[in-house]
Amino acid sequence: MKRTALLALVAGLALVIPSIAQAQNRQFDPAQFRQQRLDRIKEQLAASDDEWKVLSPKIEKVMDVQRNTFGGFGGGRGRGPGGGGGGGNADNQPQTPVAKASADLRTTLENKDAPADDIKTKLAALREARDKARAELQAAQKELKEVLTQRQEAVLVTNGMLE
Repeated sequence: MKRTALLALVAGLALVIPSIAQAQNRQFDPAQFRQQRLDRIKEQLAASDDEWKVLSPKIEKVMDVQRNTFGGFGGGRGRGPGGGGGGGNADNQPQTPVAKASADLRTTLENKDAPADDIKTKLAALREARDKARAELQAAQKELKEVLTQRQEAVLVTNGMLE
């Protein structure tokens, strides 16, 4: 009995290991992920090609601003994966003002002897960057809502693109 179970386990592993190795060889492609997300949204909105020409730039703008609002680390607040992974470029440096301000504050906090005034300045810069990003997001969302049907708006609310 034990021998049969062991053989079944070995056979199962022989089938699973190649697919695990293949999955590890695949690289995450943010552009491909973004396009797949846009394709899903177009389908969910039941948008014609003509409607999509108007909607897609506004949807992409909201996606970009959402990513910037949350520091370039994806969706945030339950939005699921947003655009751009990791919030950094090839040198792993923050790309958005929010991500940069957040990294600056973290760097300051790593110094246990950092003066309170430095911390206060970096914290204020982070809050200012977040406030600006939120205002940009609200403006982009408002612009998008102006061209949506009620059904399309509801779809985008459930997708986390609109409040």
